[in-house]
Amino acid sequence: MKNNRVIIFDTTLRDGEQALGSSLSVDQKLRIAQQLARLKVDVIEAGFPVSSPGDFNSVHTIASQIKGPIICGLARTVEKDILSCAKAIKPAERARVHTFIGTSVIHTEKKLRRSQDSILDMVRDSVKLARKHCEEVEFSAEDAGRTGMDYLCRVVETAIKAGASTINIPDTVGYTVPEHFASIIDELFNRVPNIDKAVISVHCHDDLGMSTANSLTAVAHGARQIECTVNGIGERAGNAALEEIVMALKVRKDIFKVTTGVEARELIRTSKLVRDICSMPVQPNKAVVGSNAFAHSSGIHQDGVLKSKKTYEIMTPKAVGLKENRMNLTGRSGSHMVRSRLIALGYNENDVDIAKFYIRFKELADKKGTVYDDDLITLMESRSDADMEDKYILEYINVSSGKGTVPTATVRIAIDGKVYQEAACGDGAVDAATKAIDRVVDFKVNVENFHIEAVTEGREALGRVAITARSPEGLFVGKGTSTDIVEASAMAYMDVINKMARIKMFKRKNGKGKKQGL
Repeated sequence: MKNNRVIIFDTTLRDGEQALGSSLSVDQKLRIAQQLARLKVDVIEAGFPVSSPGDFNSVHTIASQIKGPIICGLARTVEKDILSCAKAIKPAERARVHTFIGTSVIHTEKKLRRSQDSILDMVRDSVKLARKHCEEVEFSAEDAGRTGMDYLCRVVETAIKAGASTINIPDTVGYTVPEHFASIIDELFNRVPNIDKAVISVHCHDDLGMSTANSLTAVAHGARQIECTVNGIGERAGNAALEEIVMALKVRKDIFKVTTGVEARELIRTSKLVRDICSMPVQPNKAVVGSNAFAHSSGIHQDGVLKSKKTYEIMTPKAVGLKENRMNLTGRSGSHMVRSRLIALGYNENDVDIAKFYIRFKELADKKGTVYDDDLITLMESRSDADMEDKYILEYINVSSGKGTVPTATVRIAIDGKVYQEAACGDGAVDAATKAIDRVVDFKVNVENFHIEAVTEGREALGRVAITARSPEGLFVGKGTSTDIVEASAMAYMDVINKMARIKMFKRKNGKGKKQGL
């Protein structure tokens, strides 16, 4: 019977970590491994134990504490590597040694400087040694994508005969394209006599942007394990992205006719954790987990989604762990979308003169770019431009911080013509600044998201800060831009404060909890 289950092999902690500026700590790796277990990946490649005492400790700790997935360690076809790996993964409920060697001509002649027969001996001996110390052994033919087919078949046959239960075919440098990669998989199934005794795996890099396509093509041709990373992080351009692989197999089950054991609703949470711990931002237009993956800005698209989500969504936000899609309100949004958002915010349809309101909305959208829910409420409740003015004005900020110094901030804020000054200490410069602001305005603010990005290049780049915060008045988004990131943060925080102040004012005028229309 044909096996229709695809094994998801996550190598975020090994190949993914190689893309980082510095190694992750044991605690950081453990936190990611715990989330990968909740995601229900089949295999966690926890590291390269022989590479350093720290990596050995990380792999050993993960093997000791993580239950569910197979815990795997990487090893070259060298005795000390294999013994170190076997020792590190020994505490795991299920363990796997993953050993590899280069097989392309450029690897064997230029890097290893060994004959093909010598490489075959190393493959056989290393797999046999690993098999003595671990029940599950995986072998990878590094740079298989550029390895001659005759020799690759000999390597695979030798590894299986020596005891490897998984054979990995890596496109190490992202050189292949789907048709080429498919032919490699087909050749192996047709020419290696003992191929049925192993699971065929693939490990594709994204140098030409084809890692996901190559991996999925391999599945269509019989591969039953995909090696991938969260957010596609990894060497150079990265690896096949786990979230793309999982959702492609799920959404297009009609084509691939396979399943995975991954809990897809944990994808967003996993992506954010890896993003934060690895300090590697996820591009907004990243498939599945990017901030724009379920966002709609075009008026035509928004109208279609309002009528039927299937018009422009092939998967639901909830399927990957999001509560809902996001309709970006911009100058391109139609009046139907604006009306729908106002009703969702609690306004009565009869209270909204959409023709009149839409003119004001377009004016605000042209100024701001994106209009958020708190902006809509302010626009609905305001009667004049004066209602839109800021109540709190940041006139001065001074921050002292550095190694061996307690971060301290002093702020001066004008309120209705009067100036107030406060100072505070914090865990960092930004924390100190926001605490000093809090002492003046006395609002209850819970910051849920804090995002920094450079909007220009060079050492004096402008930094843009976006803060999402919640208070009893609702959810607010504030933005600030400056060459000084602390100042930009304070400006974004003040933007949130002023929006909260306006909502409070409208509630007092109109009665607590009552919303009035235009």
